[in-house]
Amino acid sequence: MSRSCTLTITQKSDKYPEELNTNNLPNDDLSTIKKGFYIEFPKVFLTFRKYFSKKKTEETNLDIAKNVKITEHLLTLDELCDKFQTHLENGLSETEADVRLRRDGPNAFTPPKQTSHWVLFLREMTSGFALLLWFASIASFVSYGIEKTIQDVSEYIVLKNCNMHYNTIFDHVGYLLYLGVVLALVVLITGTFSYYQQASSSDVFASFKNMIPPQTCVIRDGQKKSLPAEDIVAGDLVYCKSGDRVPADIRIVRCEGMKVDNSSLTGESDPLSRSPDIGHNAALEAKNLAFFSTNCVDGSGYGVAIATGDNTVMGSIAKLVSNIKNEKTPIAQEVSRFVKIITVIAVLSGVIFFGIAFGFGATFFKAFIFMIGITVGNVPEGLLPALTVALTMTAKRLAAKNCLVKNLESVETLGSTSTICTDKTGTLTQNRMTVEHCYLADQVLKVSHDRPEVAEQMSPLAECWQAYSRCCQLCSRAEFVDPTDTNADNIMTRQCSGDASETAILRFMESTIGSVGEYRRQYPKVAERPFSSSYKYQFSIHKNPTPGADGTEGNFFLVMKGAPERILQMCGSHIAPDGQTVSIDEEFVFGFEETYRDLGSQGLRVLALCDYEFTQFPANHRFNLDEEMGFELKNLRFVGLVAMIDPPRPTVPDAVRKCRSAGIKVIMVTGDHPITAQAIAKSVCIFSHSHRRSTRISILATDGQIRNNTASIVVPGEDLLEMTDPELREVLNDYQEIVFARTSPQQKLRIVENCQYLGQIVAVTGDGVNDSPALKKANIGIAMAGIISVPKQINNTVTVPMARGKPNMT
Repeated sequence: MSRSCTLTITQKSDKYPEELNTNNLPNDDLSTIKKGFYIEFPKVFLTFRKYFSKKKTEETNLDIAKNVKITEHLLTLDELCDKFQTHLENGLSETEADVRLRRDGPNAFTPPKQTSHWVLFLREMTSGFALLLWFASIASFVSYGIEKTIQDVSEYIVLKNCNMHYNTIFDHVGYLLYLGVVLALVVLITGTFSYYQQASSSDVFASFKNMIPPQTCVIRDGQKKSLPAEDIVAGDLVYCKSGDRVPADIRIVRCEGMKVDNSSLTGESDPLSRSPDIGHNAALEAKNLAFFSTNCVDGSGYGVAIATGDNTVMGSIAKLVSNIKNEKTPIAQEVSRFVKIITVIAVLSGVIFFGIAFGFGATFFKAFIFMIGITVGNVPEGLLPALTVALTMTAKRLAAKNCLVKNLESVETLGSTSTICTDKTGTLTQNRMTVEHCYLADQVLKVSHDRPEVAEQMSPLAECWQAYSRCCQLCSRAEFVDPTDTNADNIMTRQCSGDASETAILRFMESTIGSVGEYRRQYPKVAERPFSSSYKYQFSIHKNPTPGADGTEGNFFLVMKGAPERILQMCGSHIAPDGQTVSIDEEFVFGFEETYRDLGSQGLRVLALCDYEFTQFPANHRFNLDEEMGFELKNLRFVGLVAMIDPPRPTVPDAVRKCRSAGIKVIMVTGDHPITAQAIAKSVCIFSHSHRRSTRISILATDGQIRNNTASIVVPGEDLLEMTDPELREVLNDYQEIVFARTSPQQKLRIVENCQYLGQIVAVTGDGVNDSPALKKANIGIAMAGIISVPKQINNTVTVPMARGKPNMT
């Protein structure tokens, strides 16, 4: 009578899937596997335990990837002060700051537990294949020792169907010694090399530590003080100005034209305006927060520290990277499997032939020597050197194409890739905003940066183009770092100071009009109001040296640019195609809105331009914009729209097509807006032009099952946050063209983990700290050259040149 045991499993967590994939489980004893299910213990338990052991590990990793909960951006300033017991003018007292520093610890990252270097070294020396080679080496030494002790050199060993004189064996005893030495050297050399690679991965955390600024400015007891950044505590009133690195996660309480570069968190390099106003519910999108390690690139501001050290958003990323374990590469898994098979074959054949030799009359020692010979003969001593040489040669070929391979095993993984999760900015695109469309005189013109071509385009619109180019050249704070460099061939690569949009307009004007610096000297700036997110525009006032010439009337004129809907509200007229100034009517407003909507749907960043002639001020008038301006911002003249985009790299569409033809799935994972992400995905062939696209809202039925009614999908981060893991896996399985937009570093990691859960070999491309958790979790990481050090320090990365953007995966 057969004995069996029935085991009931009740699901305790909603993270486990509704049904277990039973493709790899026996069907004869498995009825159903659901939330509560019965399985026959003897036959299935081991498979079941293996499955859920792996599942538990993966779910633990997914738990790590939960988003950091930040709510301080939703508090009023009074509520903020009550929560942190601080003052918006005087800050904390020194006494209270000392108490909090002792209680909470310094503003620094807690280093992860480090494995001893001796343990790492011994681990590499005793891996599966190394143990087999050690056994073969020791066996060779033992055989050599035994043979040397045998005195009777004339004895014959007679085996079945084999007559061999013992003197022949004795003549070759020395080879056993050489073989043992060579095998030991192979293990030592390969183990030392592997140890060096493992030890170098510890530099990742050191890279995070380097992001902490050495000094920062705080307000304590009403006095501004310079302190080491490690002494910042929650509740400190922190002051940041242009050029400073934010020393903690802070809630902005007041600022003046403050802009921050959040590229280390979101991957998007455009400076973002800060304000104390309560706005977006998502913390990373909130304008009243500035995060640790981001840079203040313009203006200044005060903020209350709401998180320090490990509790910051960057601290959570550092913890994610530190906690992610390096998994075996596909080639390492295959070698491990091969070693197990060879070990079984070698041992079994050795034992079998020991029995045969002993049965045919050989002495125990002779049979033992024969067994060792058979066993050692089955050991592939040259496997590791052969693999190392082959991978090294491939790595050198990649190096000739400026691709730096950090881990040799990554070479083979690169060729095994089945899914690529790629960042957008700086990877698929050039990370350089470029003017692509101009809207003036009721016309949308696709422009280039070629002066003769633009001159030919604008010749019928000469008067409109004159006003348009005047606004573009003068209403800007961007300038070339080296104004003496007038070479027209390198305008697009010349270094500029200013935000991405103004830099794009500056380069466009320099390449199509001529020297912007010389033009600005003709119309000196007398007053300026910088851009602010509260009023969404900026303007400058310039002196007119020749009133009455070039269609001008007064001694001064104003040029303005900003958000199109805000600019239109302040305008009462516009320039007609014939150059005349006419009043704005409903027909113009309809055309403007349609154009603005169309350009925005293409993922373009759109700014509006307008101007105004001052006729009421004398030539010696002084403008004071800090007090009463003396004029109203209304009845301005609408000039046009300028549309910009970060263009894709020229080689990317062909690379994506080659990846797809090779069976590699390309997924875009970006922190940018869904509309922009979709436009770029379409331009680089991640989205096919003929396929319909949808969001999660339109593809989820009432029963929660995903309808496979489209080929392409855009999943915003806020929808991804609500998705369960089974839903996400359905999306990854059912759709071939996928874009994830507005994603956080934790969400990028979650996407990679779920791709791997489905059995994919995942490559991740990225260029920022926000990509580092996903880069480390991926089977192969592809970092861009010229980036910050954190992604490049990850052990499984391949560094490729920025100019090439994406390696040829075929």
